[in-house]
Amino acid sequence: MTHDPALDAHEHREHAEHAAHAKDGFISRVSITVAALAVLAASAGSLETVEASGAITSASEAVLAQDKATDAWNEYQADSLKKHIYGIAAGAGGPKADGYQAVAAAQGAKQAQVHRQAQGDELERDRLMAASRVHERRHHWLTIASTLLEIAIAICTVAIVTRRGAFWAGSLALGVAGVAVVSATYLLL
Repeated sequence: MTHDPALDAHEHREHAEHAAHAKDGFISRVSITVAALAVLAASAGSLETVEASGAITSASEAVLAQDKATDAWNEYQADSLKKHIYGIAAGAGGPKADGYQAVAAAQGAKQAQVHRQAQGDELERDRLMAASRVHERRHHWLTIASTLLEIAIAICTVAIVTRRGAFWAGSLALGVAGVAVVSATYLLL
């Protein structure tokens, strides 16, 4: 069984419309509440999906940045070995000593550039991992908000069946809590 917030919202709205035709003021108010809560639950569910996707995307991009950093550090090490080998060859003297010394110097200059690139890739990795953690925290809080809103809808249904205002009040309280969690998710996290 798949969970489709948009389809759920549509079904709840239809139930609310049927109940509204009963000409009972209480039932009409609770039915409107169900419809409003369904829209809020669908919105929170959509935001939850967006944040989950953001977490996965940022984490994947962080892995790619780490791979780039690893490649750059490997190149740095290779350039270091080349610099030392050419330095040893230059130190041994001979007719090609000056050429070896020039290659060793060029490898040293290249190393500095690769070093900066590797550090930049590591900074990008850290930035992306931090973004992924923010998305993941938001996803978890939005899951809580969606759950509160879904429970509020269920309790509204009980209020319609039993015609008890206490259930309606409870569902309103849970709905407000769900909206508060959604708001806090983006204002505080």
